Amino acid sequence: MNLPFAALWRDPPPAFAFELSEAGVAMARTAKDPEFDFRPLDGGIISVSPSRDNILEPEKLAATVRGMVPQNGGRKRRDAALILPDSSVRVSVLDFDSFPTDAKEQLSLVRFRIKKGIPYDVESAILSYYPQAAGGNGKFDVVVAIAPAEIVARYEAPFRSAAIEPGFVTTSALAALELVNEKGTVVVAKLSGRMLTIMVVSSGVLKLVRALELTEASIAEVAADLYPTLVYIEDNLASKAEKVLLAGFVRFGAEARDVFARELRVPVELVRAGLGVPGENNLGLLGYLQSLQS
Repeated sequence: MNLPFAALWRDPPPAFAFELSEAGVAMARTAKDPEFDFRPLDGGIISVSPSRDNILEPEKLAATVRGMVPQNGGRKRRDAALILPDSSVRVSVLDFDSFPTDAKEQLSLVRFRIKKGIPYDVESAILSYYPQAAGGNGKFDVVVAIAPAEIVARYEAPFRSAAIEPGFVTTSALAALELVNEKGTVVVAKLSGRMLTIMVVSSGVLKLVRALELTEASIAEVAADLYPTLVYIEDNLASKAEKVLLAGFVRFGAEARDVFARELRVPVELVRAGLGVPGENNLGLLGYLQSLQS
Protein backbone atom coordinates (compact mmCIF):
# COMPACT_ATOMS: atom_id res chain seq x y z
CA MET A 1 0.00 0.00 0.00
CA ASN A 2 1.56 3.27 -1.07
CA LEU A 3 0.88 5.65 1.80
CA PRO A 4 2.72 8.98 1.39
CA PHE A 5 1.84 9.75 4.99
CA ALA A 6 4.16 7.00 6.20
CA ALA A 7 6.80 9.52 7.33
CA LEU A 8 6.32 11.95 10.17
CA TRP A 9 8.87 13.93 8.21
CA ARG A 10 10.95 13.03 5.20
CA ASP A 11 14.37 13.71 3.66
CA PRO A 12 16.17 11.96 0.74
CA PRO A 13 16.65 8.17 1.16
CA PRO A 14 19.25 7.54 3.88
CA ALA A 15 22.09 5.03 4.03
CA PHE A 16 20.70 3.23 7.09
CA ALA A 17 17.29 2.23 8.39
CA PHE A 18 16.56 1.18 11.97
CA GLU A 19 13.50 -0.33 13.61
CA LEU A 20 13.22 -0.25 17.38
CA SER A 21 11.17 -2.53 19.60
CA GLU A 22 11.24 -3.69 23.18
CA ALA A 23 13.00 -6.82 21.93
CA GLY A 24 15.86 -5.10 20.11
CA VAL A 25 17.16 -2.96 17.27
CA ALA A 26 16.85 -4.13 13.66
CA MET A 27 19.01 -2.42 11.04
CA ALA A 28 19.48 -2.48 7.30
CA ARG A 29 21.82 -0.72 4.94
CA THR A 30 19.56 0.67 2.25
CA ALA A 31 21.67 -0.48 -0.69
CA LYS A 32 20.41 -2.36 -3.75
CA ASP A 33 21.10 -5.60 -1.87
CA PRO A 34 20.35 -4.63 1.76
CA GLU A 35 22.48 -5.96 4.60
CA PHE A 36 20.57 -6.79 7.77
CA ASP A 37 21.49 -6.88 11.44
CA PHE A 38 19.56 -7.36 14.69
CA ARG A 39 20.79 -6.73 18.21
CA PRO A 40 18.60 -7.90 21.10
CA LEU A 41 17.97 -5.62 24.06
CA ASP A 42 17.66 -6.60 27.69
CA GLY A 43 14.19 -6.23 29.14
CA GLY A 44 13.44 -2.77 30.45
CA ILE A 45 15.71 -0.77 28.15
CA ILE A 46 12.68 0.21 26.04
CA SER A 47 9.16 0.22 27.49
CA VAL A 48 6.66 1.36 24.89
CA SER A 49 3.97 3.90 25.78
CA PRO A 50 2.21 6.73 23.90
CA SER A 51 2.33 9.13 26.83
CA ARG A 52 5.46 8.61 28.96
CA ASP A 53 9.19 8.18 28.43
CA ASN A 54 9.93 5.00 26.48
CA ILE A 55 13.71 4.90 26.80
CA LEU A 56 14.43 3.79 30.36
CA GLU A 57 18.13 3.00 29.93
CA PRO A 58 19.44 5.39 27.26
CA GLU A 59 23.12 4.54 27.80
CA LYS A 60 22.55 0.86 27.01
CA LEU A 61 20.50 1.70 23.92
CA ALA A 62 23.17 4.14 22.74
CA ALA A 63 25.86 1.48 23.19
CA THR A 64 23.84 -0.97 21.09
CA VAL A 65 23.40 1.58 18.31
CA ARG A 66 27.11 2.46 18.29
CA GLY A 67 27.95 -1.22 17.99
CA MET A 68 25.81 -1.60 14.86
CA VAL A 69 27.27 1.14 12.68
CA PRO A 70 30.88 1.75 11.65
CA GLN A 71 32.60 4.79 13.09
CA ASN A 72 33.10 7.59 10.58
CA GLY A 73 35.96 9.38 12.32
CA GLY A 74 33.95 12.50 13.09
CA ARG A 75 33.17 13.19 9.45
CA LYS A 76 29.79 14.33 8.13
CA ARG A 77 26.72 13.03 9.97
CA ARG A 78 24.98 10.12 8.25
CA ASP A 79 21.25 10.05 7.55
CA ALA A 80 18.97 7.24 8.70
CA ALA A 81 15.34 6.20 8.67
CA LEU A 82 13.99 5.60 12.17
CA ILE A 83 11.00 3.30 12.62
CA LEU A 84 9.36 3.56 16.04
CA PRO A 85 7.26 0.98 17.90
CA ASP A 86 3.58 1.25 17.05
CA SER A 87 2.28 2.18 20.49
CA SER A 88 4.85 4.94 21.01
CA VAL A 89 2.88 7.13 18.57
CA ARG A 90 -0.91 7.47 18.51
CA VAL A 91 -2.17 6.82 15.00
CA SER A 92 -5.84 7.24 14.15
CA VAL A 93 -8.12 7.82 11.18
CA LEU A 94 -10.52 10.77 11.36
CA ASP A 95 -13.45 11.07 8.97
CA PHE A 96 -14.45 14.46 7.56
CA ASP A 97 -17.46 15.31 5.40
CA SER A 98 -15.23 17.97 3.83
CA PHE A 99 -11.62 19.00 4.31
CA PRO A 100 -10.13 22.45 3.61
CA THR A 101 -7.38 22.92 1.05
CA ASP A 102 -5.44 25.48 3.10
CA ALA A 103 -2.68 23.79 5.14
CA LYS A 104 -3.14 26.02 8.20
CA GLU A 105 -6.87 25.37 8.25
CA GLN A 106 -6.24 21.64 7.87
CA LEU A 107 -3.82 21.57 10.82
CA SER A 108 -6.16 23.58 13.02
CA LEU A 109 -9.07 21.28 12.22
CA VAL A 110 -7.04 18.12 12.83
CA ARG A 111 -5.76 19.43 16.17
CA PHE A 112 -9.29 20.31 17.23
CA ARG A 113 -10.57 16.82 16.41
CA ILE A 114 -7.64 14.90 17.88
CA LYS A 115 -7.15 16.73 21.18
CA LYS A 116 -10.20 15.24 22.90
CA GLY A 117 -8.54 11.88 23.48
CA ILE A 118 -4.94 13.05 23.96
CA PRO A 119 -3.60 13.31 27.54
CA TYR A 120 -0.89 15.85 26.67
CA ASP A 121 -0.57 19.25 25.00
CA VAL A 122 -1.47 18.86 21.33
CA GLU A 123 0.02 22.23 20.37
CA SER A 124 3.55 21.25 21.43
CA ALA A 125 3.37 17.64 20.22
CA ILE A 126 4.77 16.30 16.96
CA LEU A 127 1.78 15.85 14.67
CA SER A 128 1.53 14.73 11.08
CA TYR A 129 -1.49 13.93 8.96
CA TYR A 130 -2.37 12.64 5.52
CA PRO A 131 -5.78 13.23 3.85
CA GLN A 132 -7.22 10.29 1.90
CA ALA A 133 -10.14 10.90 -0.42
CA ALA A 134 -12.96 8.60 0.72
CA GLY A 135 -14.64 7.95 -2.61
CA GLY A 136 -15.96 10.65 -4.92
CA ASN A 137 -18.38 12.30 -2.50
CA GLY A 138 -16.02 14.95 -1.12
CA LYS A 139 -15.42 13.09 2.14
CA PHE A 140 -11.96 12.45 3.53
CA ASP A 141 -10.40 9.90 5.86
CA VAL A 142 -7.43 11.66 7.43
CA VAL A 143 -4.65 9.56 8.95
CA VAL A 144 -3.17 11.35 11.96
CA ALA A 145 -0.04 10.51 13.97
CA ILE A 146 0.81 12.37 17.16
CA ALA A 147 3.40 11.96 19.89
CA PRO A 148 4.95 14.12 22.61
CA ALA A 149 8.10 15.72 21.23
CA GLU A 150 10.03 14.38 24.23
CA ILE A 151 9.23 10.76 23.35
CA VAL A 152 10.45 11.13 19.78
CA ALA A 153 13.54 13.05 20.91
CA ARG A 154 14.50 10.27 23.32
CA TYR A 155 14.28 7.70 20.52
CA GLU A 156 16.42 9.89 18.29
CA ALA A 157 19.08 10.74 20.88
CA PRO A 158 21.12 7.48 20.74
CA PHE A 159 21.43 7.86 16.98
CA ARG A 160 22.44 11.50 17.10
CA SER A 161 25.14 10.61 19.63
CA ALA A 162 26.50 8.14 17.07
CA ALA A 163 26.61 10.87 14.37
CA ILE A 164 23.45 9.52 12.73
CA GLU A 165 20.69 11.95 11.76
CA PRO A 166 17.13 10.52 11.75
CA GLY A 167 15.78 12.35 8.72
CA PHE A 168 12.82 10.00 8.20
CA VAL A 169 10.63 8.95 11.14
CA THR A 170 7.59 6.69 11.02
CA THR A 171 5.93 3.87 12.93
CA SER A 172 6.35 0.18 12.29
CA ALA A 173 2.72 -0.38 11.29
CA LEU A 174 2.60 2.52 8.83
CA ALA A 175 5.85 1.41 7.22
CA ALA A 176 4.63 -2.20 7.09
CA LEU A 177 1.61 -1.12 5.02
CA GLU A 178 4.02 -0.97 2.08
CA LEU A 179 3.84 -4.79 2.17
CA VAL A 180 0.05 -4.77 1.69
CA ASN A 181 -1.08 -4.74 -1.92
CA GLU A 182 -4.63 -6.07 -1.67
CA LYS A 183 -7.33 -4.36 -3.74
CA GLY A 184 -10.39 -5.09 -1.59
CA THR A 185 -11.14 -4.73 2.12
CA VAL A 186 -8.61 -6.46 4.33
CA VAL A 187 -7.70 -6.59 8.01
CA VAL A 188 -4.01 -6.46 8.88
CA ALA A 189 -3.08 -7.91 12.28
CA LYS A 190 0.50 -7.06 13.26
CA LEU A 191 2.09 -8.60 16.35
CA SER A 192 5.28 -7.43 18.05
CA GLY A 193 5.91 -8.80 21.52
CA ARG A 194 2.96 -7.74 23.68
CA MET A 195 1.75 -5.16 21.16
CA LEU A 196 -1.01 -5.91 18.65
CA THR A 197 -1.84 -3.41 15.91
CA ILE A 198 -4.99 -3.95 13.87
CA MET A 199 -5.57 -1.99 10.66
CA VAL A 200 -8.36 -1.98 8.10
CA VAL A 201 -7.49 -1.11 4.51
CA SER A 202 -10.25 -0.76 1.92
CA SER A 203 -9.38 -0.19 -1.74
CA GLY A 204 -6.02 1.25 -0.74
CA VAL A 205 -7.47 3.61 1.88
CA LEU A 206 -6.55 3.17 5.54
CA LYS A 207 -9.84 3.15 7.46
CA LEU A 208 -8.97 2.07 10.99
CA VAL A 209 -5.94 1.72 13.26
CA ARG A 210 -6.10 0.12 16.71
CA ALA A 211 -3.03 -0.37 18.91
CA LEU A 212 -3.59 -2.79 21.78
CA GLU A 213 -1.45 -4.09 24.63
CA LEU A 214 -2.06 -7.80 25.13
CA THR A 215 -2.11 -9.50 28.51
CA GLU A 216 -1.36 -13.04 27.31
CA ALA A 217 -0.45 -12.60 23.63
CA SER A 218 -2.33 -15.83 22.93
CA ILE A 219 -4.19 -16.87 19.80
CA ALA A 220 -7.49 -16.70 21.69
CA GLU A 221 -6.81 -13.17 22.92
CA VAL A 222 -5.91 -11.95 19.42
CA ALA A 223 -9.01 -13.61 17.95
CA ALA A 224 -11.17 -11.82 20.53
CA ASP A 225 -9.65 -8.50 19.43
CA LEU A 226 -10.06 -9.25 15.73
CA TYR A 227 -13.75 -10.11 15.89
CA PRO A 228 -14.98 -6.55 16.72
CA THR A 229 -12.95 -5.30 13.76
CA LEU A 230 -14.91 -7.55 11.41
CA VAL A 231 -18.14 -6.21 12.91
CA TYR A 232 -16.85 -2.64 12.42
CA ILE A 233 -16.29 -3.33 8.72
CA GLU A 234 -19.83 -4.63 8.23
CA ASP A 235 -21.40 -1.78 10.21
CA ASN A 236 -19.34 1.12 8.84
CA LEU A 237 -18.10 0.07 5.41
CA ALA A 238 -21.19 -1.84 4.29
CA SER A 239 -19.03 -4.77 3.25
CA LYS A 240 -17.23 -7.76 4.67
CA ALA A 241 -13.55 -8.34 5.18
CA GLU A 242 -12.23 -10.29 2.22
CA LYS A 243 -9.08 -11.39 3.98
CA VAL A 244 -7.10 -11.19 7.22
CA LEU A 245 -3.36 -10.66 6.79
CA LEU A 246 -1.10 -11.77 9.65
CA ALA A 247 2.22 -10.05 10.24
CA GLY A 248 4.68 -11.03 12.96
CA PHE A 249 2.89 -14.20 14.08
CA VAL A 250 6.02 -16.33 13.69
CA ARG A 251 5.84 -17.70 17.25
CA PHE A 252 2.50 -19.39 16.50
CA GLY A 253 3.47 -21.00 13.20
CA ALA A 254 0.52 -22.16 11.09
CA GLU A 255 -1.73 -22.55 14.13
CA ALA A 256 -2.78 -18.89 14.23
CA ARG A 257 -3.70 -18.89 10.56
CA ASP A 258 -5.78 -22.06 10.92
CA VAL A 259 -7.56 -20.97 14.11
CA PHE A 260 -8.41 -17.48 12.81
CA ALA A 261 -9.70 -18.86 9.51
CA ARG A 262 -11.94 -21.31 11.35
CA GLU A 263 -13.23 -18.99 14.07
CA LEU A 264 -13.53 -15.76 12.07
CA ARG A 265 -14.73 -17.49 8.89
CA VAL A 266 -12.58 -15.39 6.60
CA PRO A 267 -9.52 -16.33 4.51
CA VAL A 268 -6.26 -15.76 6.39
CA GLU A 269 -2.83 -15.27 4.82
CA LEU A 270 0.62 -14.20 5.95
CA VAL A 271 2.16 -10.87 4.97
CA ARG A 272 5.14 -11.47 2.71
CA ALA A 273 8.15 -9.30 1.95
CA GLY A 274 10.24 -9.11 -1.19
CA LEU A 275 13.36 -8.34 0.86
CA GLY A 276 14.29 -10.21 4.03
CA VAL A 277 12.29 -12.58 6.23
CA PRO A 278 9.33 -11.01 8.10
CA GLY A 279 9.46 -11.43 11.86
CA GLU A 280 7.98 -9.71 14.90
CA ASN A 281 10.56 -6.95 15.07
CA ASN A 282 11.43 -6.02 11.48
CA LEU A 283 8.15 -5.61 9.59
CA GLY A 284 8.39 -1.84 9.45
CA LEU A 285 11.98 -2.09 8.30
CA LEU A 286 11.05 -4.46 5.47
CA GLY A 287 8.13 -2.24 4.49
CA TYR A 288 10.38 0.79 4.37
CA LEU A 289 12.89 -1.04 2.18
CA GLN A 290 10.04 -2.09 -0.09
CA SER A 291 9.03 1.56 -0.48
CA LEU A 292 12.51 2.36 -1.77
CA GLN A 293 12.11 -0.24 -4.51
CA SER A 294 8.88 1.24 -5.89
